[in-house]
Amino acid sequence: MAVNYTQAIRGQFFDITQPSDDPAAIAEHARYLEDGLLLTEGGHIVGLYNWSEGSQLLRSTDDVADYRGKLIVPGFVDTHLHYPQTEMIGAWGEQLLSWLETYTFPVERQFESEAHAIQMSAFFLNQLLSNGTTTALVFGTVHPQSVDALFRVAWQLGMRLIAGKVMMDRNAPDYLTETPEQSEQQSRELITRWHNKGRLNYALTPRFAPTSSPELLAAVERLRTEFPDTWLQTHLSENPQEVAWVKSLWPEQKNYLGVYDSYRLTGRRSVFAHAIHLDDDEWNCLQRTESAVAFCPTSNLFLGSGLFNLQRCQQQRVRIGMGTDVGAGTTFSMLRTLGEAYKVAQLQSFRLSACEAFYYATLGGAHALDLDSCIGNFMPGKEADFVVLDPQATPLQRLRDSHCRDIYERLFVLMTLGDDRNIWQTWVNGQPVWSRDKCEVAA
Repeated sequence: MAVNYTQAIRGQFFDITQPSDDPAAIAEHARYLEDGLLLTEGGHIVGLYNWSEGSQLLRSTDDVADYRGKLIVPGFVDTHLHYPQTEMIGAWGEQLLSWLETYTFPVERQFESEAHAIQMSAFFLNQLLSNGTTTALVFGTVHPQSVDALFRVAWQLGMRLIAGKVMMDRNAPDYLTETPEQSEQQSRELITRWHNKGRLNYALTPRFAPTSSPELLAAVERLRTEFPDTWLQTHLSENPQEVAWVKSLWPEQKNYLGVYDSYRLTGRRSVFAHAIHLDDDEWNCLQRTESAVAFCPTSNLFLGSGLFNLQRCQQQRVRIGMGTDVGAGTTFSMLRTLGEAYKVAQLQSFRLSACEAFYYATLGGAHALDLDSCIGNFMPGKEADFVVLDPQATPLQRLRDSHCRDIYERLFVLMTLGDDRNIWQTWVNGQPVWSRDKCEVAA
């Protein structure tokens, strides 16, 4: 029986078919097709089939894109990064608070220029796509034009992107601070202009508690009440000095997360980056409110912030997404980020499996963003975002891949030896938008 489709793709496929906060259940829902056929139509998945079954649905085998020898996985989901910090990635010698003062704030000042914001938006999104990332939760700067520029470029690409204007009114340079009233009004205008436009969504973005007055967080709470389907992104307990600073600024609160929770900023669609130095009450609050955390291993190691307790997060059944956290993070590559996540866990005598890692980078990240009904695997009706991986992109990888016994070993080798060279093609909304042979965003 023929089915309607516009694209037919043949290759090896791996995905996780159902979201779960129980790590023991993730492998139960893993699916691997050594010779599969993916059909898409209108930017959505029609179905994923074994070739022997799916070939019977084709009008002709002549119109099949043949990627045999390649591994196709759902598009990577990056749950935390800062696009204005792209040009300062790899800045030397500081920990979080001095790093912000020395490098971050001066670079972000440039985004008062709309032309600069557009230029950097195009470069940033090309970096995402060239690393197989098809969905991201992104910080702008305090300047509304920074978000306008990013959304305009993402709109042209058809990407699913969530972003927001940074909100901060204290403990930052005068050239980056605003009044709570300005922040609320500008955020409301951006929400009205961009939220739910195509595949674009808005995230309320208070930078973190130290740069937020009680009046600013009250404004964020009002916006969250007014626009309940928006997202909330901020930072949480990244650095011990930061945690102590929050305690001095908010002495009436029991802990860092309590500041956000007191303004009703926890909950589904709330994503807290880092979450390294948490007490039991904070873990319980994350679980109770169905909040999510973004695990950012390269950033945490680079700034010396600490080791994220992945095992505790799993035990608490807290939603987990992976974050590259550019520019404190040192790579846009989700493959490299997963490799560093494995090392962070190893330093705490915990082993992260390849199946779990790829879950957090795909369907798990979508689940953390409350987007698992839209993206994250190859189930019928999902949006057709996926990555074609070349497991043998280098001589060393070819040698190592030839000794892989199963798909899980191959995935593990990809996340420990892999990087942007393994990205053969990136597809967004059912269309190829980046190809290795062109090394650029497709027109």
